[in-house]
Amino acid sequence: MPRLALYTFGVLKTPLADPTPLMREFYDVGGAVYPEIGRRPGYLAHAEAAGGAQGVLFGADWGAWGEFAVPAWYGKGRTPGTTALAATLSLWTGLRPAFDAVYAGVHREALNRRYDWFERTGHPNHVSWWVFDEVTPTWQDGVSRLEHLHEHGRAPHAFTFHDAFAPDGTPAGVKGTGPSSGRLRPGSDHQ
Repeated sequence: MPRLALYTFGVLKTPLADPTPLMREFYDVGGAVYPEIGRRPGYLAHAEAAGGAQGVLFGADWGAWGEFAVPAWYGKGRTPGTTALAATLSLWTGLRPAFDAVYAGVHREALNRRYDWFERTGHPNHVSWWVFDEVTPTWQDGVSRLEHLHEHGRAPHAFTFHDAFAPDGTPAGVKGTGPSSGRLRPGSDHQ
């Protein structure tokens, strides 16, 4: 059965290790987002480092999710004291559950404040694609698809909620999200 992979990436204004109240607030909000997202209908899993310390991304053990990777345009630090990014990699039963989780609750509140924490880079901040046969997407999969989306636009193997594709490669949309809005289109019954 097809599952939706979702990779998000953003460049932070300051390193994760910055002790300022703004970064502490970022961590507090993030700490509230993950448990809420994990209870949403359609949520399957997300990449978590085994025994990793807060803010340790590079060099952590991500298990089946692979080695941590970032897009080529990320030019900030890669050590625990200098890393200035936030990235997620998750699996969902379909477009609608992922969309509903991202644009609701605590995560929606965080999105409304994203420019308090994140730089405006001119690059996409998320990408989705379909995985099959119990495949676990890797960080490198997410990076390569996000870079493809930035360089070439949407395609069945790299798309956004606003310009989505169904598992069979036909255009699909989530109601109210852009040019392909309306109901999920034929072939996109993975709600």
